[in-house]
Amino acid sequence: MAGRLIYLMGPSGSGKDTILLGLSRLMGRKAYLAPRLVTRPETATERGAISVSDTEFLQLERAGRLAMSWRANGLAYGVQLDIDDRLASGVDVLVNGSRGYLAEARKRYHALVPVLLSVDHGILYQRLMARGREDARQIRERLNRNARYAGLTEENDDAGIMVVDNSGTPEEAIRALYQYLNRIHPGSSPHHAADTVRDGQCPASSRL
Repeated sequence: MAGRLIYLMGPSGSGKDTILLGLSRLMGRKAYLAPRLVTRPETATERGAISVSDTEFLQLERAGRLAMSWRANGLAYGVQLDIDDRLASGVDVLVNGSRGYLAEARKRYHALVPVLLSVDHGILYQRLMARGREDARQIRERLNRNARYAGLTEENDDAGIMVVDNSGTPEEAIRALYQYLNRIHPGSSPHHAADTVRDGQCPASSRL
C-alpha cells in the first residue's frame, strides 16, 4: 500500500517546521520528513529547508528532479523527486506545502492529506516581528497573503482540509495531528476532525 502525502500549509511564522518535526518523531520509520528547497539564504528559523540559488533551483526544475515546485513571496520553493519512491514503498511523506499550490499537488498525489495551520492575526504579526527575517513591507505582504487564504476551507465545502488552531503551544497540535492521521486513510473526510480542532479542544502553535 502506498504512503500518504501529509501536506501541511499555513502562513509564514505559523510553526510548520516545528509541527512537522514533532510529528516525524512520533511517526518514526513510518514517515519521511521531506526537506523543502528555497531560494533564500539559510536561516536558523527555517530548520526544514535547504537553501539553493535561483540558478540551482531552475536547473533542478528543468531537469525534472522536483516533485513539486511553486513561487510565493518572491521566492521559489520545491520538494525533491525522491518523495515518490518513499510513497511507493509505503512510507508517509511529510511536506511543508503551499496553500496556493494545493490544487496542483492534489492532481499529482491522490493520497494527499491536507492540513492547514491557522493563527490569530495579532499573534502571527508578533512572531514575524520577533524572528526578524522580514522587513515591515514583507511582513505586511505575508499578513495580507494569510488573510486571502484564511477562508480556504470555508470557500469550498469539498476541500476536506483539517484545520489546526496554531495560536498556543506545539505539543497539543502535534499530538492531535498524530492521532488524526492514525484514524484516517486516503480518501477519508477530515471535516469532523477539523471541526473538533477549531472548537478549541486541541489548540496549538510553535515557538519560532
